[in-house]
Amino acid sequence: MTVMDPDMFDPVCPSALSPIRIGDKWSGMVIRCLEQGPRRFSELRVPIRGVTAKALTKSLRLLERDGLVERVTVPAPAYQLTALGRSILGPLNAACAWTADHWDELLDAREAQGSSGGPAI
Repeated sequence: MTVMDPDMFDPVCPSALSPIRIGDKWSGMVIRCLEQGPRRFSELRVPIRGVTAKALTKSLRLLERDGLVERVTVPAPAYQLTALGRSILGPLNAACAWTADHWDELLDAREAQGSSGGPAI
């Protein structure tokens, strides 16, 4: 297994802008990180900059609850996608492609609403 690229997610990653979410804010990125195989908790924190240990733990638990991720302990404690988790990669790819195609429109809509998240006045 290769080392995860710490720059796997651009700091201005479309995942933060995408209105299409799987689980919570971090779940889609966790699924992407597990796409190539099991990863330890500490490995997941490298490319997912900005995630706190508490938030990552919450995301992993939600993904486990939904049957998308499982915790394994051999040869060392790690997380991996289940068959159900692997089946979401196609829809996740489609959501990422849609977000990339509509990036400018999404940015314009968010900017029109102002920084408070409410309607622009």
